[in-house]
Amino acid sequence: MNARAIALLRGSLGLVFVWFGALKLADLTPVADLVARTVPWLDRPLLLASLGAAEVALGVALWLGRLLRWVAGVAVAHLLGTFLVLVVQPQVAFQAGNPLLLTTEGEFVVKNLVLITACLVLMAAGQPQRSEALIGAGE
Repeated sequence: MNARAIALLRGSLGLVFVWFGALKLADLTPVADLVARTVPWLDRPLLLASLGAAEVALGVALWLGRLLRWVAGVAVAHLLGTFLVLVVQPQVAFQAGNPLLLTTEGEFVVKNLVLITACLVLMAAGQPQRSEALIGAGE
């Protein structure tokens, strides 16, 4: 896999995580209420601060590129959590209850499929290729 492409993917994904996380930490994110209504049993300020700090940490870890498979895996788990909106608040995610007609909030959630795929690519890139593993085993 092209090392430059992986570095660009890490950098752009890291930027998105840091940016979105910083907005949550500053309580300036436009999705604060959506997030808080999705998990109403958690304290809103604590939830936003925790998610924000986790996202900033994931973004920085992506930039650093250490333990890439693990970091990308945690990012996938985090992103999968966003799909709770579709289950907990379908009236917010879908127009007239139709799962094919997304609202702005629904589109915001579904676009995370692309971010999850990007993380999966990074996980694959962080794993030695079979030929590399065999060469390394013979040394």
